[in-house]
Amino acid sequence: MIKFTKMHGLGNDYVYIDCYSKEVNLGNISDLAKFMSNRHFGIGSDGIILICRSDIADFKMRMFNFDGSEAEMCGNGIRCVGKFVYDKGLTNKETVKIETLAGIKILNLNVKNSKVETVRVDMGEPILEPKEIPVNFDKQPVKGLKINAIDREFNFTCVSMGNPHAITLVENTKEFDIEKYGPILEVDEHFPKRSNIEFIEVIDKNNVKMRVWERGAGETLACGTGACATAVACNINGLTDRKVNIELLGGTLEIEWDEETNHVFMTGPATIVFEGEFKFN
Repeated sequence: MIKFTKMHGLGNDYVYIDCYSKEVNLGNISDLAKFMSNRHFGIGSDGIILICRSDIADFKMRMFNFDGSEAEMCGNGIRCVGKFVYDKGLTNKETVKIETLAGIKILNLNVKNSKVETVRVDMGEPILEPKEIPVNFDKQPVKGLKINAIDREFNFTCVSMGNPHAITLVENTKEFDIEKYGPILEVDEHFPKRSNIEFIEVIDKNNVKMRVWERGAGETLACGTGACATAVACNINGLTDRKVNIELLGGTLEIEWDEETNHVFMTGPATIVFEGEFKFN
């Protein structure tokens, strides 16, 4: 039997498995992710996250999407990793380093009554070079990338926060038909590794509404790396200040693109939903 913890960051939910305390036989992890994520026949989630040992940080995080593909990073997911390792007694540090495929991320844990309530994550520097995002475009930063999908044209700004994001303005995020356009834009030929697609509505210099079509998962209630990429994209287009609240379907994240360090900082909650165990053949 494999023990698990279901957690979410603003509704962006994952199944967490402790591979740090003891060795766990997970079999084919891609198949496991698809099985566990299924909301009808499995536990139900946007994917799974494994918490592992690391030779270069306090812990290592591996993330697998709903479709079984492994992703570089997840902002909401890594906040939950911080809560998991502290609340479960795997560390007593209130500043922890997490190894990811997008590099080492530093988490500052806000602890109250011996439990983590919110986490501030140093997400590192945004990547604006087209080849590194990656996106097929000949100018840096990637602004004004026009892509046609079905019956309309979208104008994108692209940013990587360790994983690729394409951000576009829409008039009304609430009414926008994300199921119509998201799947097509995710796999557009401009994105050699596919892309997460953010549809945003700027309210003012400090507040932005966002919906996200996540690569390999479809629409989710929140995306931490997407919120960070959106804050950067809005600022380089002169739409917002460097500190901005990103309102997602699952709640609000506070994002700050620090001018001195060029690092993006994300602050938000992490929540345990329930725990259990299962058998996977």
